[in-house]
Amino acid sequence: MPELLVPRRFCGPPSSGNGGWTAGALAALVGAAVPDDSAEPWPAVSVSLRKPPPLDTPMPVVTRDGATEATLDGEVVARAEPTDAEPTLVEPVPVEVARAAEASYAGLSFHPFPTCFACGVDRDDGLRIFPGRVDDQDGAARVAATWTPDPTVAEDVPSPLDDTPRASLAVTWAALDCIGGWAGDLEERLMVLARMTARVDALPVVGEEHVVVGLALGSDGRKTFTASTLHDSDGRVVARAEHVWVAVDPAAFA
Repeated sequence: MPELLVPRRFCGPPSSGNGGWTAGALAALVGAAVPDDSAEPWPAVSVSLRKPPPLDTPMPVVTRDGATEATLDGEVVARAEPTDAEPTLVEPVPVEVARAAEASYAGLSFHPFPTCFACGVDRDDGLRIFPGRVDDQDGAARVAATWTPDPTVAEDVPSPLDDTPRASLAVTWAALDCIGGWAGDLEERLMVLARMTARVDALPVVGEEHVVVGLALGSDGRKTFTASTLHDSDGRVVARAEHVWVAVDPAAFA
């Protein structure tokens, strides 16, 4: 039986996995739907996070009713399903605009999870994606940041058909994750990722500067909806995602 394990490096809150990394690692197991060539697109997958993903804990992965589930003690932690959905495309911004926006990253003055692998300010070994505000897209708030994958986030087993070093699928999902929260209302209320749907057209090349852009899509009660897109330095789409965030009690993450 396959297992999903979230190493401590890939935390979001200090005691649980980064939602995007966890979702991407599980998405890679959906029907073993990983292309033979890392430059080929992955099918879109939607992942629901039912519980905070534990760290350094093997979770059995089972297939049930067409879905791939990571479980612990008989309970579903995360559930992944293929989907025909096309996540919203967030328009690119020039690299220099995204780089300048990082100075206004709200997480520099207050961050609910400063050790987060994707956006934490206290992580030298994280992705350090620090999005700041840029021009709106069709009246909706938009944020952007640059990101250059380093060799420590490369695929464990590179494709024999493509010898270009690339970030892993799980790390690619992580890069698409938190920027959505910062495009939403993470400054105003604590929220965590509940659902993420992503399509990866190609894994990002290690050592190449990319631009990640996030977009607010609205809210409904405790839920906040956002989108994100990862572009290469020429503005081509590498991957995109949509998210559902749920407001939580800060005491639960004290």
